[in-house]
Amino acid sequence: MASAPLKHLVVKPSSAHTATVIFVHGLGDSGHGWKPVADMLARQLPWVKWVLPHAPMSPVTLNAALDDLTAAEDTSGFLRSSSSLNQLVSAEVDAGVPSERIVVGGFSQGAAMSLLVGLTSERPLAGTVSLSGWLPLREKIKALPIFMAHGTADPVVQYKFGELSREYLTQKLGFRPSADGKPHPGTVVFESYPGMQHSKRQQRAAARQGPQGCRRRTRCKAGYHGL
Repeated sequence: MASAPLKHLVVKPSSAHTATVIFVHGLGDSGHGWKPVADMLARQLPWVKWVLPHAPMSPVTLNAALDDLTAAEDTSGFLRSSSSLNQLVSAEVDAGVPSERIVVGGFSQGAAMSLLVGLTSERPLAGTVSLSGWLPLREKIKALPIFMAHGTADPVVQYKFGELSREYLTQKLGFRPSADGKPHPGTVVFESYPGMQHSKRQQRAAARQGPQGCRRRTRCKAGYHGL
């Protein structure tokens, strides 16, 4: 049975639409929480359409820190969410956007979902962006460009789980660290943010700083390379 389509916000491109970013919020949030970031980045990437889905409300036992990367996972729940997000990808393809011009990204739980969708998609995507997330259902993935970022002081999804996910990709699944700081098929870019916690406010601040805030390193824009 197909998953119900996700309700979502859209930030429209201000020039000819040639690429799409689908960005998924974390637990307890909605697409509205990331609209300020999309509005800001839309000025820098006027050809990109931003799709900000609202995850359906569901009961959870505790919004607490992830402390075991090997703990039992809600496989059926992840796969249902993945199916719903893939419907958004399909809608963009049906509207004329090549899948190679679509990025799926997210924060926290949304970051985990973005990795799952990007790494299990039947279509070749432009890449995936994982902010303060982890890699779920690790046996189901395939190669594409990956950008990951994590705050070293994250108390919810601890920094070590971002690192462990990066290590799993490179050591167990054959992904390579990017040599030039930009995502390429089969490579991983991992950015560390000293002192950053599990906060979308801090993620917004890092996005506002842009390449200047990262000492003008090209890889600060790595998540959008190719769009």
